[in-house]
Amino acid sequence: MYKFFFITIFVTVTLFNVAEANVLDRCKWKIFSPEKCKNENNKIKEIKTKDKTVSLKSDNDISVYTGTFDVIDKEGDDQTSLFGVEHKNTNLFKNTVLGTFSPVTGAFVTGKDSVFLYTGIEGQYGIGPLRILPSFTPGYYEKGSGKDLGAIFEFKSEIRVGLDLFSDTKIGYSYSHISNNDWGEKNPGTDNQAITFSKKF
Repeated sequence: MYKFFFITIFVTVTLFNVAEANVLDRCKWKIFSPEKCKNENNKIKEIKTKDKTVSLKSDNDISVYTGTFDVIDKEGDDQTSLFGVEHKNTNLFKNTVLGTFSPVTGAFVTGKDSVFLYTGIEGQYGIGPLRILPSFTPGYYEKGSGKDLGAIFEFKSEIRVGLDLFSDTKIGYSYSHISNNDWGEKNPGTDNQAITFSKKF
């Protein structure tokens, strides 16, 4: 289990760091021209040159979650725990007539060494402090010593209900279904549930 866990975390964190390196680092290493850095002021919340403190807008939304893999286990031998991490960039949120949508990327590992790496799209709807977040995320599945889902390419459909604790912090519950749409040798599917904690950085 541990090798899959560390590989998953390493790949996920590496992708986040490469894709979402903040503006100040890119300016510091002169990847952006001075003019480009100047034009990126909309990403800076506050710059106090007197004491050289810099504060940025929260544009990275990181979620960690834990729960149960295969909650509806007819055979009784595939249910296990899961732990995952997920990332969204708030700068990429798009408002449309159908709601707010954003790309989402994540991964989870189960107690039986199964790994799922995924990326897709998430919708965002709010009623006061309540958040309803449906998502669709295709991805790569490695069964390890866990459940055989019939293919390495699987689709995850999920509905998450969250509650704003503070302006940048949410807690929520999610229920998801993973299957291969009958593209594999078999398609047993799996239903999962998790408690999620989200924080903007």
